[in-house]
Amino acid sequence: MDLRYDTLYIGGEWIHPATDRTITPVNASTEEPLGQVPEATEADVDTAVSAARAAFDAPSGWASWEPARRAEVMDRLADAIDKRAAGFVERVSAQNGMPIAVAGQLEAGYPSAVLRYYAGLARQLTVTETRAGLFGGSVEVRKAPVGVVAAVVPWNFPQVLTMFKIAPAMAAGCTLVIKPSPETVLDAYLLAEAVEEAGVPAGVINIVPAGREAGAYLVSHPAVDKVAFTGSTAAGRNIAEVCGRLLRPVTLELGGKSAAIVLDDADLNLAEIGEGLFGATLLNNGQTCFAGTRVLAPRSRYAEVVDVFTAFAGSLTVGDASDPATQIGPLATARQRKRVESYIAKGSGEGARLTTGGGRPDGLTRGWFVQPTVFADVDNDSTIAQEEIFGPVLSLIPYDDIDDAVRIANHSAFGLGGTVWTADPERGASVARRVHTGTIGVNRYLPDPVAPFGGVKASGLGRELGPEGLAAYQQTQTVYL
Repeated sequence: MDLRYDTLYIGGEWIHPATDRTITPVNASTEEPLGQVPEATEADVDTAVSAARAAFDAPSGWASWEPARRAEVMDRLADAIDKRAAGFVERVSAQNGMPIAVAGQLEAGYPSAVLRYYAGLARQLTVTETRAGLFGGSVEVRKAPVGVVAAVVPWNFPQVLTMFKIAPAMAAGCTLVIKPSPETVLDAYLLAEAVEEAGVPAGVINIVPAGREAGAYLVSHPAVDKVAFTGSTAAGRNIAEVCGRLLRPVTLELGGKSAAIVLDDADLNLAEIGEGLFGATLLNNGQTCFAGTRVLAPRSRYAEVVDVFTAFAGSLTVGDASDPATQIGPLATARQRKRVESYIAKGSGEGARLTTGGGRPDGLTRGWFVQPTVFADVDNDSTIAQEEIFGPVLSLIPYDDIDDAVRIANHSAFGLGGTVWTADPERGASVARRVHTGTIGVNRYLPDPVAPFGGVKASGLGRELGPEGLAAYQQTQTVYL
């Protein structure tokens, strides 16, 4: 793969960037360059925001379209994305190390499904409501699009998380400037091609691949009306401070350190639960914000749980992300592997018991690989139990009873995801409702487009997906008649 681009997709056109600075994405499995794209500068961000502003403010612009008409464009965009599914899968997998089998399930089909879901909501959208006034007359309550959206997207699920922002914003009538992460820019060009083919009006979607400086400039741009960000809690706090000063609405989907609570009646047959367990704990090489990396196990079955998770992690196939048999690919960057390895060292140094993994796999001399790693006898106050590692590392923590399990699960700065594993779904749901988190599953975990997704505490502000995700891109106006 050697993909080279020399233009940016802004205002419905392919334009040359303001400078000759470039981004060179690298294959996470081989450490070889994959191509080259322009790096957007502040001047390019200005151009993109101006294009989005013009597309929103024009009297006959995107915001003025009937929602059903916008839905037609969204459906066409979903079709254009589906036509490029294989390309998205290949590019994402190569850039961030996502196993291609996982990318085929998520980065291919999920984005278009989200688009079609929001197209359906757009067709049902009630823009105005008239109420009888308490003191005579009537009152019109309008749901108007919030305006120009700055969407800042991370590298771990680049197309899925881009569509979490594009789809509801388009349905509401907003226009967007999207800043992909420099680690995953090649798939963004496929998205731009799909936008062009679908006939999305000029300026509705603009894409500026860039690093942190341009991203910070975009977030604080005076012509931006809302910010939607997915990424680290540290970066999210900085963005929240900027938006707070500007009184600018912001949605933040940030980090996590979710608990996977194994109840004393749980079925631990990996042949039955292995696939669901993988998706809830080690999906995308552990580079998943909602991953249940704190595994809470009852003392009555603790040794059994340790054995099961040790066997589970040790059985996973580690290899090149492009191999369909690979279950655990490389981490996205050398910097990310160094970070994960430093946490593994801290775990051992703080007294946790390493039961499997802990190093680099044999025979893989190139690529940023780390073995799936399990620590037993972890103190919930330890570093590896409290800080987000963002890699294939699980911490097993014993608990005494359900009250103790809930206490441990809630003793975290984060609150994004979680699971409860049990033979009794009703009992599992009862426990799940006690966990202070934005989302949680019983015997499974997969964000569903129909329901709000997001976190509490240090895991963020606001929600994406569901009708609630659409509401986040609307503002209310009252007209007294």
